[in-house]
Amino acid sequence: MLLLGRINGINLNYMLFNSIEFAIFLPVVFLLYWIPLKNSRKNQNILLLLSSYFFYGWWDWRFLSLILFSSTVDFLIGMKLDSEVNSKRRKTLLILSILINLGFLGFFKYYNFFQESFVDAFTFFGQKLQVDRLNIILPVGISFYTFQTLSYTIDVYKKKFPATLDIIGFYTFVSFFPQLVAGPIERASTLLPQFFNKRTFEYEKISTGLKMILWGLFMKVVVADRLSLFVDEVYSDVVSQSGISLAMATFFFSFQIYCDFAGYSLMAIGTAKMFDFDLMTNFKRPYFATSFKSFWSRWHISLSTWFRDYVYIPLGGSKVSKFKSGFNLFLTFFVSGFWHGANWTFLVWGALHGFYQVIEKYTIKIKLPKGILVLLVFILTNLAWVFFRAPSVSSAMVILKKIILFQGNGFYFGDKGIFLYSVLGIIVLIINDLIEEFRPNWNLLYHKNALVRLISIVLLIVYIISFGVFDQSQFIYFQF
Repeated sequence: MLLLGRINGINLNYMLFNSIEFAIFLPVVFLLYWIPLKNSRKNQNILLLLSSYFFYGWWDWRFLSLILFSSTVDFLIGMKLDSEVNSKRRKTLLILSILINLGFLGFFKYYNFFQESFVDAFTFFGQKLQVDRLNIILPVGISFYTFQTLSYTIDVYKKKFPATLDIIGFYTFVSFFPQLVAGPIERASTLLPQFFNKRTFEYEKISTGLKMILWGLFMKVVVADRLSLFVDEVYSDVVSQSGISLAMATFFFSFQIYCDFAGYSLMAIGTAKMFDFDLMTNFKRPYFATSFKSFWSRWHISLSTWFRDYVYIPLGGSKVSKFKSGFNLFLTFFVSGFWHGANWTFLVWGALHGFYQVIEKYTIKIKLPKGILVLLVFILTNLAWVFFRAPSVSSAMVILKKIILFQGNGFYFGDKGIFLYSVLGIIVLIINDLIEEFRPNWNLLYHKNALVRLISIVLLIVYIISFGVFDQSQFIYFQF
């Protein structure tokens, strides 16, 4: 097992998609699912539920109680909402679900942040408060499954679909292991009905799923984890680094976080396909975006659409005055920044993207060549990534100052092998994304010729084994 950290004597062990444990776990569940249980949807759901709890409990079985409690609350509230006709009581039930779910999320994720901010505010005015800090462990995946269960109660409240009476199916929907800890954040109306459908063993689906897992593994261990070696080293000592070195580390981080999260999403979607489930696409080559609106229709799509449907539109969306619509847009991105973590850096990051969106939507549009627009969006996105990656706002400001003013001398390569292999990984990634964006039929993994597919798969496996970083690094979005 991989030791990722220790808080109050508790080991933080995750069953990662890039771990030996998962490489054993997945085939066992897959074979049980499709051989002895292939003709029983109910038993398949029970297997998925138990497997999902085992998968999550591998980290810390005690936090299974949170998933069980959240699942039970929303299952019962959903049934009550379906039968209740009084509008006031229905609204009370919805508020109860929101308060319970966001209450747990707020306590585990934001308690210390608000406590420290409260103490800092008094210190600013010359008063010193002595408050004991609680060593709270953030339950992995809580931000994701909380939003997923909320989508269920909200949509049942809006009568978009009826509440389910199948408790096993619902509990499995909440805890479905491929996307439990880092999404995609599925809508109940899309994923939940799939737990009530008969599954069919289809070679093409399983083959596609395995290819998605393979490419996701490439993105994670060959690109993201190797880039992190350089990024972590440079960002750990920003004071002594030159502006050009920090710019390169930020450039590398933009691909690190993309490959880390998109790689996870691909492996999650691919794993689900192997069990005849379809999850939503979470990334669509975001660095080809020509606008920030386009960027957020390509980046973490499940989250951006969740905030659009459950925050931006209920606030009035664009069906209000221009000023209020702009404020709604900014507020939505500001809140999404806070969703990412209890740190002022994430709030600034969200505010920057909100600012980008408002400026883009409500200012005079200047026509520029597509290539210039792509470059402009990429550069501004990178500047925002500085706040996302930096440990504090003050560190981020130092980094930006050095980059913008070209401060410092020399360029830090670090380990030249790590640097060169990192560049090579980015080149391979960009070539693949170019093919996917403009010539998808050129993708060799899905070529119509079986021999070409086989050779491509073998070469990719060799590349992963030869250049991958196999230290079982956790995925960045596990901390959210």
